[in-house]
Amino acid sequence: MVFRPGPLAGSLLEIPDTVPLCDFRLDERHGRRPIAESLDPFVCGISGRTVLVPQLKDRVDHLAKGLAQHVGWVANDGTEFDKVAVIFAPNTIDTLTISWAIHRLNGLSSPANAVYSAEELQYQLDISRATVLFTVPSLLPIALRAASKCNLNQDHVIICEMPGEPQSSKGFRTVSNLIEQGATLPELDVLRWTKAQGRRQTAFLCFSSGTSGTPKAVMISHYNVIANVLQIQLFEQHMRDAIEPGYRDVTLGLMPFSHIYGLVAICHIAVYRGDSIIVLPKFVFKDFLASIERFKINTLSVVPPIIITMVKNKALCDQFNLTSVRQIMTGAAPLGQETAQEFASQYSNWVTRQGYGMTETATAVTNTSPFDVWLGSSGCLLSGVEAKLLSPEGTEISAYNTPGELLVKAPSVVLGYLNNPKANAETFVDMADGRFVKTGDEVEFRKSPAGNEHVWVVDRIKELIKVKGLQVAPAELEACLLEHLAVADCAVIPVADERAGELPKAFVVKSAAVATDDENVVKQSILKRVEKAKSRHKWLAGGVEFVDIIPKSPSGKILRRLLRDLERERRRDTKVKL
Repeated sequence: MVFRPGPLAGSLLEIPDTVPLCDFRLDERHGRRPIAESLDPFVCGISGRTVLVPQLKDRVDHLAKGLAQHVGWVANDGTEFDKVAVIFAPNTIDTLTISWAIHRLNGLSSPANAVYSAEELQYQLDISRATVLFTVPSLLPIALRAASKCNLNQDHVIICEMPGEPQSSKGFRTVSNLIEQGATLPELDVLRWTKAQGRRQTAFLCFSSGTSGTPKAVMISHYNVIANVLQIQLFEQHMRDAIEPGYRDVTLGLMPFSHIYGLVAICHIAVYRGDSIIVLPKFVFKDFLASIERFKINTLSVVPPIIITMVKNKALCDQFNLTSVRQIMTGAAPLGQETAQEFASQYSNWVTRQGYGMTETATAVTNTSPFDVWLGSSGCLLSGVEAKLLSPEGTEISAYNTPGELLVKAPSVVLGYLNNPKANAETFVDMADGRFVKTGDEVEFRKSPAGNEHVWVVDRIKELIKVKGLQVAPAELEACLLEHLAVADCAVIPVADERAGELPKAFVVKSAAVATDDENVVKQSILKRVEKAKSRHKWLAGGVEFVDIIPKSPSGKILRRLLRDLERERRRDTKVKL
């Protein structure tokens, strides 16, 4: 059975496929909100520095010209894979200016995680075959080590200025230098695109582990991003119209712009519809709250750990004026129903929304309508999306409330993985009714009280724990643990057991309320909480271990793999000593 969008999604019209992203975002001919009606698109939440709307197009054009002269790129020569630039930086107000300047030269932008080590950055540089690297002063030593190992020309390492850091690095060109240089240069040739080139040409190389394995280079076309922007815009327009005609939003730009959530679902959609993005380079709780108050932010686009932090620190939140907030949007990892309900009760004037997507669907597949909020669900399918559920045996599931692996077909589903036929064959499946991407997520379709089909994420299939053949979902136990007053944060992983195969073990960050309490007493209280709430096979028979922090990606996903690796190393060491 194919699940299709309901009435909340709207009807998607034609998606332009001959338009590069730099034009789609900045040219009113392609449906962008008129420049004169737009808010300033990028505002630095640290310094307050603003990129004005009329400046943005000029900055992109001038940077493209300066970059072309500096590195020798010609707009209509070669393919996008001959002009690859990696952006290794935290969020800045120039991040998207850089990407769109690269696109203006028919090049390809590859955003890199700002917490990468030199080895991880080297891997991305190697796979993408980048010849230009943008970074910030604080990350320059890491960038140079990686560039050296890849034999990347050091003159092609370009500095993007950051507030609080040196505004120039001796011996290196800066983004400002290139913009100033480009302002004096002749205009670039107009891009010569053929029919449907936007469907074929890669705009971004974003790195994802997909359903398993090492990070892979995901080829995201111009058409993919444009399609998802139009899908989100269509789904949310009725909400914006209900606020007021011509409504413009001030949204939080905290999610890493190297991650597909920040890149598309925040930056590209906001600029297209004339909103303003308050750019923060990292999550510092008090800075986050102060920015909401200072800039009167309306939409908080976050991940579940931030919502959990707000729930656990309500007293601190109450010290700031958060009355400008209309809604909070969460994604990148599931938000448990219990946590969502607790948060919604604390902030009853806010609409609590959740979406679902992945890098391979660039970005959103579902979204929550404010007219049918079902806390804990990931919302409804966007227009243009078709979905299937497959059982472990590979049969299609047609019933509601029945879990299966989610497969998705949509105009935003990406071109595939670069130079990785094995991963492509495992992830992208040609079926009788089209090409679907296997998400590796176990979900259920359920009908809301209002009668709409909602997607509920059960768990990552590869992360399910098998206890005597019975499945245990880590997310389910984590949601249960977070209800305990002693738990500030947590993660559940499987540990090997000779009798049961696997057992659940919890890593727990204690809350401030029990910081000085006896750890054994706290541990027993946590174990009893799970034993009272869950079936026996879901009990934490693998134990509870207190830690200072739960490892997470910048997008908020728990890095259970790191905890599993740590546990395996410990067990190996124990066997060696014995």
